[in-house]
Amino acid sequence: MSTDIINWGADPAARHAETAKPPSGARGSDYAALSREVKQRGLLKRRPGYYSVKVGANLLLLAAGWTAFALIGQSWWQLLTAAFLAVMFTQTGFIGHDAGHHQIAGSKRVNNLLGRVHADLLIGLSYGWWIAKHNRHHSHPNHVDRDPDIADGAIAFTEDHARVRSGAYAWLARHQAWLFFPMLLLEGLALHVAGVRALLDRTGSATSRTTKVAEASLMTVHLGGYLAALFLVLTPVQAVVFLAVHQGLFGLYMGCSFAPNHKGMALFGKDDKVDFLRRQVLTSRNIRGHRLTDFALGGLNYQIEHHLFPSMPRPSLRHAQEIVRTYCARHGIAYHETGLFDSYAQVLRHLHEVGGPLRLRPELEY
Repeated sequence: MSTDIINWGADPAARHAETAKPPSGARGSDYAALSREVKQRGLLKRRPGYYSVKVGANLLLLAAGWTAFALIGQSWWQLLTAAFLAVMFTQTGFIGHDAGHHQIAGSKRVNNLLGRVHADLLIGLSYGWWIAKHNRHHSHPNHVDRDPDIADGAIAFTEDHARVRSGAYAWLARHQAWLFFPMLLLEGLALHVAGVRALLDRTGSATSRTTKVAEASLMTVHLGGYLAALFLVLTPVQAVVFLAVHQGLFGLYMGCSFAPNHKGMALFGKDDKVDFLRRQVLTSRNIRGHRLTDFALGGLNYQIEHHLFPSMPRPSLRHAQEIVRTYCARHGIAYHETGLFDSYAQVLRHLHEVGGPLRLRPELEY
């Protein structure tokens, strides 16, 4: 492994993991041995019973939310409905995430169908765009210039990205630790816009264009039905406020679920060479908790196990954790796990440190 790791994040043990001697034999065998142990436990087998109940219950709750919306009618109590539907939209997104990783069914076609229904039709996000982006992230987590999740954008995730900023973007990076959670209120809108832009892109094969048309149709049905419901049932002012509350809380919940996973963990430069096992473990952070945490975060709290075995069904992740944790300890690989609130603190500290160079040069804001 190259020694020019950019940032080892909040876990002090990770700073020593880079210099740890690998076990005897080729490093490629490390993951193979772990994978064999996980497979022998049957943890990669599909869980149709679990997902049948999960998908069915989620659809019932989502339908119940919209039914309550129709029955309540013109009332400011609808803001409670907006909050409930924000939770259900995020839970629906988690199912789309599982389908995208082929965790639900053995058939790629069935998984993609479930993914498009849950993402495009039920919550209005482009399944194809998100899967392409998310797969690149899984291949190169926290790898500068290769992981789209840490690309330079509204948030600067590396000091190099921060240093070249000026004007309003410099001000934003300078204060990004304070602005991070408020900015997540716009994440739902950003996801919708990014998906629409991807579907309008005319490049790609005939197959991809056909898929885009199918996705665009589903998203159009969602958007048309969503706006029609809001403006037919509510007054115009109530409809606008409902939309803002619903989409804002949806973005906040989504962002709070994904943010702890990698932000502030090890970053790799373009010349770093690291094997699959260490690349996935050292860049990921688990969230300590219980069954309620598993539900609230959609299984993403087992981020290390999920990155090592993306197709592992969600309910099997908790059973794989002790296997992976023990294996990492045996091989001298830092395994980082913390509480939910501490994970947010680590993320904010990282964002604050990234903006440090700009606080030393405030003239860049003007």
